[in-house]
Amino acid sequence: MTGGSQVDPVISRMAAEDKVPWYRKRNLRGLYILMFPTCIGIEMTSGYDSSMMNGLQAVNSWNSYFHDPNSTILGLMSSLYSLGSIAALPFVPFVADRLGRRMSIIVGSIIMIIGAILQMAAQDFAMFVIGRFLLGLGIPFAIVAASSMIGELSYPKERAQIGSLFNASWFIGAIVAAGVTLGTFNMPSTWGWRIPSVLQICPSLLQIIFIWFLPESPRWLISKGRGEEAFKILAQYHAEGDVNSSFVKAEYAEIEQTLELEKETSKHGWRELVGTPGMRKRILICSFLGLATQWSGNGLTSYFLSKILDNVGIHSSLTQNEINLAMTCWGFVNGTLFAIYMPRLKRRTVYLMCTISLTLIFTGWTIASARYAIRGDQASSRAVIAFIFLYSPAYNCAFNALTYSFLVELFPFHVRAKGIAVFQWWGRAAGFFNQFVNPIGIANAGWKYYISYCIWLLFEVAFVYFMFPETSGRSLEELAFLFEDKIQKKQQERVEREIEEDPTPVSPTDKSFDKDSSDLHIETIPKDE
Repeated sequence: MTGGSQVDPVISRMAAEDKVPWYRKRNLRGLYILMFPTCIGIEMTSGYDSSMMNGLQAVNSWNSYFHDPNSTILGLMSSLYSLGSIAALPFVPFVADRLGRRMSIIVGSIIMIIGAILQMAAQDFAMFVIGRFLLGLGIPFAIVAASSMIGELSYPKERAQIGSLFNASWFIGAIVAAGVTLGTFNMPSTWGWRIPSVLQICPSLLQIIFIWFLPESPRWLISKGRGEEAFKILAQYHAEGDVNSSFVKAEYAEIEQTLELEKETSKHGWRELVGTPGMRKRILICSFLGLATQWSGNGLTSYFLSKILDNVGIHSSLTQNEINLAMTCWGFVNGTLFAIYMPRLKRRTVYLMCTISLTLIFTGWTIASARYAIRGDQASSRAVIAFIFLYSPAYNCAFNALTYSFLVELFPFHVRAKGIAVFQWWGRAAGFFNQFVNPIGIANAGWKYYISYCIWLLFEVAFVYFMFPETSGRSLEELAFLFEDKIQKKQQERVEREIEEDPTPVSPTDKSFDKDSSDLHIETIPKDE
């Protein structure tokens, strides 16, 4: 399944012809640097939370303070994070679409800071889980807005790589948390778990500080009738301040006409997501991705690694924390490399490679766990650890490196926030189920519990093969009507006519674009010589 016919990829072709790398463009380079602590730092919060909860299970003071939580209580502690996200998701598109991408990030960051403070100051089980619920409540506001903002602000040629690095930053937070819990696991006081908890504030603080230095999404500005501001931003970062750039004029015309056509052919509200065959295909694919990113076995290693290691004879808290840290660092290395290189390949091909590899590796993991349970030999125990480390690159090559890039490409602007929210809903629901059920399944069924994941992974291979479209090599507007062939033709005609008429919203002599009087507070920097 490849989707509908392609429009003439004018913008993608013009961007590909630009041979100057991003790091030689001062304004664009500055934009990407600012994106790192602002947007990319958001995924660090999720990575930190997963790794912290993994590490806390091996922190003596945490276990004693909460009376050695059994599988059910442990599952509830972990799953309240996902439950908070599920509760927030109906409101996330409203904030992101009505108030803007930047404001949505601010709202989410404030909620997460409150949650982290409550978690750190917890006096009992109830206060701890309320803090975790608030952390989960805030994260989707930030993730949905940031993933959209990255795709909508980035230069078309680097859009996929920047979006992939967004997800890869999960490992930065995870490494920090693994290192912190390794350093505090033997502290006799409650600060052994309060220190990791309070440090969860840091990514959100970075977001609130640096968001003011990032411009708003030009697509959101155009959708709100603020085309002049949007054109200035596009010229500033996609043409180094050149308002006469033919690329920026064509890009602006394509965005403006595509958004107008989306408004004409769309209906308002959530029902629009299932109103046409094309939208139903998008929702089916993003719902599957939400489940697949959580039900491919990663929930086991993200939250319950210590329980898995217990089942193969590794009981030392120090050893468990060392393996957690080593695995997280390995995930960061391969995840970052994949984020840089995988977006250059065909999306569908990479997803097929990912799901087939995961099926084979997880089957081997299950067999090795079964052999250890039956024979108790150390070779099988070491094999399980080897499969856990092999699992990381197999998962990261697509589910980490491509997911948000693919989602941004899959949905047109007017439903992008809703579409990513639906993905988040399924992902958080699957995460809630996993975090609550996984410790119970591991405790009661041991290696036999892994068989359910092997069956699901086989289904993933079939779904990707038959249902995934190819989205690589085209701009967001060229993908806006991926499954709507007739509208695509109308879109192309309008864009071509608009480019010919050249309705530039600001003139080259417009004083409002001067760096001293711009209300956008962005500096026009001359091109590199």
